[in-house]
Amino acid sequence: MTSGVIHFSGRHKDVKKRRGARAWVAACLCVGAFALPLGGAFALTPIGARCPSAHVVDADGRALHLSKIRGKPILILYEDRDSASVNAAFKSDLSALAKGDRYRDAVALVPVADVQGFNFWPVRGFVKSAIRTESKKAGATIYCDWDGTFQRAAGITRGTSSVILIGRGERVLFAAEGQLSSDQRARVLSLLRDEVNASLSPSTDASVTATEAPAARE
Repeated sequence: MTSGVIHFSGRHKDVKKRRGARAWVAACLCVGAFALPLGGAFALTPIGARCPSAHVVDADGRALHLSKIRGKPILILYEDRDSASVNAAFKSDLSALAKGDRYRDAVALVPVADVQGFNFWPVRGFVKSAIRTESKKAGATIYCDWDGTFQRAAGITRGTSSVILIGRGERVLFAAEGQLSSDQRARVLSLLRDEVNASLSPSTDASVTATEAPAARE
């Protein structure tokens, strides 16, 4: 009679899971050029809305609250294992933009991995280990959404790549799901440049809102 308990037979399965977790996180981390200093369908956070009241945690459980990021635009990239390559072209654009310190230091990139399907032993440990390794390689912190709290707060639909840009005035400037078109990618980069240029201008009021800076939901 079987007990109904699933047993893992052999070390090779553990190794395979670790490799799979690392490969997934590596795909998510093509955006590592920026560094942030230390289900069903939802309605994605609309343009002009305030920054979602949400937080994520890193692989060691340290929380990042979006509301505590001040004085710089926040670019959120939310993906799961299957959608990690959907916006590869956009990640390449970001990497090119971040080659200089001007953008690296002025933009808070928040890559979030949807790991709701991995929140159980022993897989959770493999994923956390892979995220630590890849975060170290990229020089950027990769955050985890283990229970869907962040996904629901931002109105994100699971199973696709989502991009949300929040301006220095704590308002959403851009929000889109799925593969970004070339026009959408150019739009996000343009908004980022505007935000960074404004933040470096001594005469600019940091309280600029989405209504003062052109933005469009795609």
